Amino acid sequence: MASIKLDRRNRIRQRIRNKIAGTADTPRLSVFRSNKGIYCQVINDLTGETLAQANSLESGFDGSGTKSEQAKRVGLMIAERCKAKQIENIVFDRGGYLYHGRVKSLAEGAREGGLSF
Repeated sequence: MASIKLDRRNRIRQRIRNKIAGTADTPRLSVFRSNKGIYCQVINDLTGETLAQANSLESGFDGSGTKSEQAKRVGLMIAERCKAKQIENIVFDRGGYLYHGRVKSLAEGAREGGLSF
């Protein structure tokens, strides 16, 4: 049985996804936040392929600092990987989470890295 909180987030997530979609020119930056880490991926929804991904639990990632600082570093990592693939414009999908805390830090890190959305 799913929790009420998870059901609520999924309803919000679907409402957001009805409004935005990633294309080849402006792919979608999708965010997932767990208790331990934060994950993001850049997706072209027309072909259904993931163009780039980054997370705070991958090997080689320095896990020091607060979760918000880690999220900001993940945002910088995804921006760097997008730049390597000539992706500069994206659509931000907060995944049903509030634009606050770790999600906001990831978005700010991606903007500092050179992505625009």
